[in-house]
Amino acid sequence: MAGKKAKIVDKWKAKKWYSVKAPAMFEGKELCEVVAADDKTLANRIVRKSLLELGIGGSSQISMFTTMFFRINDVKGSDANTVLIGHEISPSFLKTFARRGKSLIHQVVDEKTKDNESLRLKLIAVTGATVSQNTRSNLRKVLVEESKKAITEGNFDDVMQDVLYGRLSSKLFNRLKTITKMRRIEVRKSERGEVFK
Repeated sequence: MAGKKAKIVDKWKAKKWYSVKAPAMFEGKELCEVVAADDKTLANRIVRKSLLELGIGGSSQISMFTTMFFRINDVKGSDANTVLIGHEISPSFLKTFARRGKSLIHQVVDEKTKDNESLRLKLIAVTGATVSQNTRSNLRKVLVEESKKAITEGNFDDVMQDVLYGRLSSKLFNRLKTITKMRRIEVRKSERGEVFK
């Protein structure tokens, strides 16, 4: 007597498509679509998207080289909702800042936002000419003071919008140029608290 044939289950058909949504600060735009057999497997999945793809920063060159990181934290029906956990400017783009006769200053700032979210900002400042160690120290001091002030005075979403739209960089630039001639300042990376703890 012939044995029973095992029923073949098409695993692909058992899976479902989910629309991954950006947080409210980006008007809940669709980031991408993902497929999963169970919505539980989507929890904590990281999704990357450039500023250009989200329509932020217009057609500016930096928007092409800036990647945002979102973490799926909630699934409702076929929608997978996310939170923003940070951004990063491509190191290859940052290398274009290095020029002979300029000084590069890297600074890390850790602080809590008004709504008690831990935020780490990694800054890069490029001077217009080579500067002394004393001037470097003064620039670092102001970078830290002004960045901490900006973080503590706003909620996480507001601070991140200032970072991504370049408003924080402009503010820092205007403050630092009173010390010495500056070429550029960028927040090269940001990390939400749970990322760097």
